[in-house]
Amino acid sequence: MAFKLFNQITNEELPSMEVEGVNAYLKDFSVSTDSDKPITSGLFRLKAGESLKYTYTYHEMKFIVDGSFTVEDETGQKETVKAGDLLYFPKGTEMTFTTDNFGLGFFCGQRGEGEA
Repeated sequence: MAFKLFNQITNEELPSMEVEGVNAYLKDFSVSTDSDKPITSGLFRLKAGESLKYTYTYHEMKFIVDGSFTVEDETGQKETVKAGDLLYFPKGTEMTFTTDNFGLGFFCGQRGEGEA
């Protein structure tokens, strides 16, 4: 079976997550065909403005590619993450994402396409 290449994805325009008042954008680029344990990866961008509140209904890893985010979970754990940092969000985690300028993260989640 041949591998797939997705060229220069950081240069692509990402569609809005359509959360009113929030400058959040997300695109699924690569999706597995395994229906039992799906894997979906892509990019998430947040621009300065309102915070994004999000509850993970699946496990996800997010690698910060550019910029920075302040992330806070429902337990009060709060971190500022920047390019080169890796985050793991267990299923059920309630997160708040904020940025002073912008942040870009590559994600890989245990979900099907469009289930974010």
